[in-house]
Amino acid sequence: MEKPRKLSLITILKEVPDPRVERRKLHGLADVLCIAICALLCGADSFEDMEVFGEAKSDWFETFLELPHGIPSHDTFNRVFAAIDPEKFLECFIRWTQSLRSAIAEEIVALDGKALRRAINAGDCPKVVVSAWAAENGLALGQLKTNDKSNEITAVPKLLRALELGGCIVTLDAMGCQKEIAKEIIEADADYVLALKGNHGLTHAEIKSYLDEAISRKAKELAYVEIPDKGHGRLETRRYWQSAQLGWFEERSAWEGLQSVGVVEAVRECNGQSSVERRYYLSSLSVDVRRFAHAVRSHWSIENQLHWVLDVNFKEDQSRARSGYASENLATLRRWALNLLKADGQKKKRSLKGRMKAAGWDNRYLLHLLGINLNA
Repeated sequence: MEKPRKLSLITILKEVPDPRVERRKLHGLADVLCIAICALLCGADSFEDMEVFGEAKSDWFETFLELPHGIPSHDTFNRVFAAIDPEKFLECFIRWTQSLRSAIAEEIVALDGKALRRAINAGDCPKVVVSAWAAENGLALGQLKTNDKSNEITAVPKLLRALELGGCIVTLDAMGCQKEIAKEIIEADADYVLALKGNHGLTHAEIKSYLDEAISRKAKELAYVEIPDKGHGRLETRRYWQSAQLGWFEERSAWEGLQSVGVVEAVRECNGQSSVERRYYLSSLSVDVRRFAHAVRSHWSIENQLHWVLDVNFKEDQSRARSGYASENLATLRRWALNLLKADGQKKKRSLKGRMKAAGWDNRYLLHLLGINLNA
């Protein structure tokens, strides 16, 4: 994957299609989006915060934005984000993120859904955002919103088609373990590691039976590695097995590119208590048990480094924006702000929260994050 030239944030924001009627455009769309992303970088989490933040830094914003009618109101921020076409906005985000992304052979790209718990009307089910996370780059590659958790499987193929995945290893939990999704991944010139659970009925039972029996007799066709991990008051040992023997699997031809099956056994010891859990996988990878183990373990970085950060640092779980496309577009903007912070090399020794504080206190650092040089 050849890395494109890094794109200017302001240039990309100016390319987002403006959905507003011409006579009602008091504020430039790029100005609105730039103020909003700066506000998120500094800890804002609502449209009201964006207005207050903009007013507090209005003199500074006037040094590089047009602002013919001053700082937009919170109602303007709400209307704009509710109206922007989320697919067009996502296209701009993906193109900009791709210009940051380093080419890494067999990079793990994890896909998983996350509920927007408060961005709902009374009686509705929480909307779910399905995100793609590039583990080694530490970047959110893209996201799509679905109506509920069960519709993740319809969003995943659409998201896969929007991303650059050639040469990557795509990982999904059991919800994404579908034949159509496996085919989409192979057609994108990528590989897959798909978690398999009881909701797949006979397939899960068949693979579990084969692997459990092969492990019990220490079958020679199984590749094996054991990886200990100690931390947070517990000891966890993960054992991985992988096999390319698939002659027994009746549905093997229905899974595009299938080359192996695998299992991970997690043995946890904490406060004198012990637990054992096994998880089973379908994969297009040939047998290399350490590569399989790396893919399985890396999948969980989407929880720790994306979902957790969005809730703790960006208060995504508390956001009540729900009119029009506002919740989906704000979800994209949060990931945009996160990528700006993750890609920063100036204060890489500081925590993400520390960088957000620095952005709020130091206009020079905030300009640095935006990639703007006022002296150029």
